[in-house]
Amino acid sequence: MNGNASSAIASPAIHNWSTDAVPPAQRLDYWIGAVCEGFLEMDVTSSLAGSFGATLESAPLGAIGVNRVRGSAQDVYRTRRAIAHSRSNYYYLLCKTDSPWVAVQDGRSARMLPGDVVLVDSRRCYELHLLQSADTLSLELPTAWVESWLPDAGAQVARRIDGQTGWGRVLSGFAQQLSPQGVLSPPLPPALLTDHLGGLLALAAGTAAEASGAAAHGEGARAALRRRVLDATRDRHAEPGLTAASVARGLGISERSLHRSLNEGATTFAAALSGFRMQVARRMLGDARFDRLSIAEIGLRVGFSDASHFVRQFSRHLGMTPGALRRQR
Repeated sequence: MNGNASSAIASPAIHNWSTDAVPPAQRLDYWIGAVCEGFLEMDVTSSLAGSFGATLESAPLGAIGVNRVRGSAQDVYRTRRAIAHSRSNYYYLLCKTDSPWVAVQDGRSARMLPGDVVLVDSRRCYELHLLQSADTLSLELPTAWVESWLPDAGAQVARRIDGQTGWGRVLSGFAQQLSPQGVLSPPLPPALLTDHLGGLLALAAGTAAEASGAAAHGEGARAALRRRVLDATRDRHAEPGLTAASVARGLGISERSLHRSLNEGATTFAAALSGFRMQVARRMLGDARFDRLSIAEIGLRVGFSDASHFVRQFSRHLGMTPGALRRQR
């Protein structure tokens, strides 16, 4: 991100980022930089790259950070490479009130409904699939703070906390009252508000763990299968003409089981394969070491035997041609 586009504005205590600061073709790249600057290093993809838009507002409340994200549908990935490059780590408590979405960590996939709450740990890989929009409240919580309230916090990640019943409803309602603007003049001392949040989190997480205990074994098995399918698809993405049937045979499962496992994770084989190919192509086009390769050769390396098909798919996925991305770099 350049110095003008990434500067914090509006208030000394609130940091704002908006893709309106750059031309449409650069907005997804700008947003990846904003996410890395405002949160931690993460990868972001979107099928709406050509019309992408998003904003991030962030402000501190005592020891925690209050963040509000608004914008287009997107998929967020916390990768091993990103974790290795991070100097700090946090838990994130996430609440989305407008549409369903999916959070994945440690082999668990939490299918979230509006108002539900979920915890993720930035020290381990996770995925956030914001299927219709990205409008989300994200509370950045120090790891020691969370683990003082939840001694088994690691076992609570990617577990859906029902935002409509019991203590989960109280936690969701409390969290939704927090906003970057509101915490500039909090109604109570920040320490008191954060203690209240910690107590509600402990109560709601305990209730959620009891409710999910009976279904945990089956859910874990389904999530493990989905991860195997995605890992195999990622490993074989460079094979031209790769099909779901071929991946299923390699895993020793039926094609129907493969599709069902991905559908439960709110994706499809075609979308997963395309996403993996575009991620690799984008990295290659963004790296000067691959400038000796033509666009067609890069397409072939990520699984496209037809150069024109590669250019069409790349343009649809990222909102610009491969050549334009290379020239922009």
